[in-house]
Amino acid sequence: MRERKNYPPEFKAKIVLESLREEKTISQIVSETRIHATVLSRWKAEALKRLPELFSKGESETEKMRKEFEAKEDEYMKAVGELTMDLNFLKKSGISIRSRREKRND
Repeated sequence: MRERKNYPPEFKAKIVLESLREEKTISQIVSETRIHATVLSRWKAEALKRLPELFSKGESETEKMRKEFEAKEDEYMKAVGELTMDLNFLKKSGISIRSRREKRND
């Protein structure tokens, strides 16, 4: 089974722009870039579908996702901080989880 190729977004944008300008035919672009025509048409359709988002005044989907990510990241950092404080407290107080387990097994 062949491995899938991953193209950077800049490359995809360049190729889609070439096809939208119609200075070259799809066949010429495909032969020069060695990208299948189906892949190029999928990229072009995706670009045209998302083009209106560039001009929308509301919050983009990417922006919403970024804010959600940052909120979760803050939540996780807070939890890590609390757990670190608990661990440090246990270390300083001399309470060992291992020693408590050993006592239970006796």
